[in-house]
Amino acid sequence: MPHKHEICTMQILLVAATNFEIQPFISTDHTLDVLIAGVGVPSTLYHLQKKLYEKRYDVVIQAGIAGTFSKDSPLGKTYMVKQDTFGDLGIEEKGDFSSVFKLGFASENDFPFEYGWLMNKHLLLSSESVVGVTVNKVSDSEIQKQQLIKAYNPAVESMEGAAFHYVCLQEKISFLQLRSISNHVGERDKSKWKIKDAITSLNIEITKTITLLNG
Repeated sequence: MPHKHEICTMQILLVAATNFEIQPFISTDHTLDVLIAGVGVPSTLYHLQKKLYEKRYDVVIQAGIAGTFSKDSPLGKTYMVKQDTFGDLGIEEKGDFSSVFKLGFASENDFPFEYGWLMNKHLLLSSESVVGVTVNKVSDSEIQKQQLIKAYNPAVESMEGAAFHYVCLQEKISFLQLRSISNHVGERDKSKWKIKDAITSLNIEITKTITLLNG
């Protein structure tokens, strides 16, 4: 890891749901402000908004582990998320899910949404950037998994990503979401998860991203 005087010239805030996801990074010398915003949408919305009222940042980075919908996506790989949305904000009837946008309860292009998505257009996003979806309930339900695939065709699932995008877009602040794959969506057998590998990869990418931002 870079030493304290090497790591940061921009005003950067690092956000995570839990301490352990970014512990390898924050245990080293650094000059970044760190916010442990808590698990889930409500906690992320509140604590991130409060932090941004206290100080203005050049860029905010959210980092955490996530599940993948793809059998081809290697566990332990870290991606940037180019767009996210609230995957279970809607109505379920007879096994079918419809979003608030599809039902006409909200306009899919009301700011900060674009066609129902919370888009990130940061210059660091690459061709490997993926589509995310945010849920309030992580489960082993195959029905829920297929509903999300049908509605959004996402690559990764988290419990905070869309809330993070929402606040940053509302505040018109530059942001990046990093997600490292720890498991396949719907797999609740923790012995098959690769949490340690995902966290190692994630923290390497945090450092790389900060280096690029300061480049």
